[in-house]
Amino acid sequence: MAYSEQRVIEKRHWSDNIFSFKTTRPQDFTFRNGEFVTLGLRNDNKLIPRAYSIVSSNQDEALEFLSIHVPDGPLTSLLTHVDEGSPIWINHKSTGSLTLQHIQPGRHLYLLATGTGVAPFISLIRGAEVYQHFDKVILVHTVRFLDGLAFRDELEARQDDSFIYFPSVTREAFEHNERGAELFCSGRLSGLVGLPEIDPDQDRVMICGNPNMNRDVRACLEQRGWCMTNHKGVGNFSLEQAFVL
Repeated sequence: MAYSEQRVIEKRHWSDNIFSFKTTRPQDFTFRNGEFVTLGLRNDNKLIPRAYSIVSSNQDEALEFLSIHVPDGPLTSLLTHVDEGSPIWINHKSTGSLTLQHIQPGRHLYLLATGTGVAPFISLIRGAEVYQHFDKVILVHTVRFLDGLAFRDELEARQDDSFIYFPSVTREAFEHNERGAELFCSGRLSGLVGLPEIDPDQDRVMICGNPNMNRDVRACLEQRGWCMTNHKGVGNFSLEQAFVL
């Protein structure tokens, strides 16, 4: 795989273990909103690469990423110490199944995320294309603690007739304390956001988060006749299974 050396140009800590960072963008690097790319740092002259979803839209000059710090994580234990100006290596090929090319157009698009799984959905929301495919986009972001709601101010400010932001926090006092996935599967979510009952013939779902949430929502949807996107075609829901610590 072809990597190029880039530079960290900005870093922000959202909590003790969640941070985002921006890098320069490789020349001629293109991607679809919602995709991920492999990036890495060198340790003892050895490149340690991992896949990260891109937070920025494909029209942005810089690339942005969101990460959780795992103390013994081979890459995140190093990433947490990078500063502005630090070198970072980025692969020139992006991929992923959380793009508009992996899901049918429809009425409403529900984006169900936990933790840093919100990253590819922010990329979609920042781009203009998603609003040309759906009447409304609903981002449901569930975290344990309030400071895990990365990009909250931006997402709240983006709300309008075409975008709804629905955060939930499970371990601190907050307006919504239930997991977004449970609200979705119970059928209560649509009422809470003021929309009609979710309909697989009209609505679409993307899922990105911890493996338990991915598995539970997938099972919930498939039991109700929804069709997941796979290599054979495009369905009415899609999930991403490529994650890194």
